[in-house]
Amino acid sequence: MQVRHTKQRAAIRHAVEQAGRPLAAEEILLEASKQVQGLGLATVYRGVKDLIDEKWLASVELPGEPPRYERAGKAHHHHFHCCACGKVFEIEGCPPDLDKLVPAGFRVSRHEILLHGDCPSCAKVSQ
Repeated sequence: MQVRHTKQRAAIRHAVEQAGRPLAAEEILLEASKQVQGLGLATVYRGVKDLIDEKWLASVELPGEPPRYERAGKAHHHHFHCCACGKVFEIEGCPPDLDKLVPAGFRVSRHEILLHGDCPSCAKVSQ
């Protein structure tokens, strides 16, 4: 597949890199529009699809939520979903002794941990 280098694709990459956290397509649009005037959501979705196909982006799936997108190839990590603002943040590492949660006779092949709550900005507002 021919990789196209467009200003729209560059703006999408820049938005994801600068955020440092998984972004929804609408968040990518908001940030990438600062670099490319008139950028549309359909263009963002096409760019995201192409970047996933190129293995530059990875999809972060949350139950009942639209996907978020982050750089592919990161070390193993988990996510925190803020219930107030809807943003998703990365959590580094894993809890210790995760194997103690596994019932006898079961073998884990992979896992995902998703925490829900309020991010620091939203927690301040609710105090």
